Amino acid sequence: MPSCINSIILTGVRIHSPWDADTKRIRGKNGSQHEIDISDEEEFISRPSLLHRLGWILLRFLVPDIKNLHDKKLVNDEASNLLGCIFKEIRGMSDLELERMEIDKAVHNAIKHRIVEFVDELLTYNPDFIWRKDKRGRTIFSHAIILRQEKIFSLFYRLGPKKSIVASRHDIFHNNFLHLAAKLSPPAQLDRISGAALQMQRELQWYKMESLVQPKYKDQVNESHRKPDSLFSHEHKELAKKGEKWMKNTVGSSMIVGTLIAAVMFTTSFTMPGGNEAQSSLPIMLNSDRNTFMIFMISNGLSLYASSTSVLMFLGILTARYAEDDFLVSLPTKLIFGIACVFISIVTMMISLAAAMYLMLHKTLSWVSIPPIIYLLSRLFFSLHFNFLS
Repeated sequence: MPSCINSIILTGVRIHSPWDADTKRIRGKNGSQHEIDISDEEEFISRPSLLHRLGWILLRFLVPDIKNLHDKKLVNDEASNLLGCIFKEIRGMSDLELERMEIDKAVHNAIKHRIVEFVDELLTYNPDFIWRKDKRGRTIFSHAIILRQEKIFSLFYRLGPKKSIVASRHDIFHNNFLHLAAKLSPPAQLDRISGAALQMQRELQWYKMESLVQPKYKDQVNESHRKPDSLFSHEHKELAKKGEKWMKNTVGSSMIVGTLIAAVMFTTSFTMPGGNEAQSSLPIMLNSDRNTFMIFMISNGLSLYASSTSVLMFLGILTARYAEDDFLVSLPTKLIFGIACVFISIVTMMISLAAAMYLMLHKTLSWVSIPPIIYLLSRLFFSLHFNFLS
């Protein structure tokens, strides 16, 4: 959470560059003017107004390292200006001069390390760099596909009518954009996503860029006489097997939890707190504490239905054919929906437990329902917190 606040503050903090004017003229009480030094950030920020002071105090409380954020943003701003000056100078350089300064290596490293500002500034001052190829005949966007850098590849959509021409380029191995997308991602990019099945989904999302190229490119062969579909299947054969194994192991563990919850909730639905009346067989608590009893019954039923639905989803995953296209939408959707149902069933089960304990013991122990509620809230908090951080 602190990193999120730092990111928000970083975008809004105003920077004061040491290259700006170091003094500021103000008017004194007697009408005379004199200069003050504003190079000190604390002095500069604390003078304007009371509202500004209160805002600064609040920022210092929320983000203790506000000065470090200011310095960080200042460095980024100055680096961006420096890049602009460098790219202006190389605008008129020849190909031989660019090779001597190893511009292709610098661009490749920037793409590899996700430095979007570098590529963005380069294309801003040198738009013709979209046509430049390295020794392997690959452009900036070819490297973005190979290295799986979606933020850098998103600059491709700003090319307008030039997109179709850039997408038609081939490297020296006769690979088009689809061939490059069909290759397996670098291990560093795969490790950013947990789970082999979700890694396979990410690979398929990259490969589904067929709308960017002409239909005929799907049937082209590269130097190895492989079409993009054949190359994708060959490169991702092991990942597909790992994805199937990971999916089945995950579903198997989750299915046990869902089955146990369904069995417990089914038994609980016929065991009413307080018992039943002898004549009508209606629950006694239905008349004495109707609202709490309805909470118990509704939460019990929701838990039973949610856990049963999760078991059905998991059965659908276990009996799937595990084709490559199934990893794109079908399998991940079923898995997420099934796990969500398990989570809902656990939450409603705890609500049902708290309501049942309250019905049976609230007259003698009024605090008896507090521990389950605290456990439920803490479980919700930590689940959402760790999912947010991951």
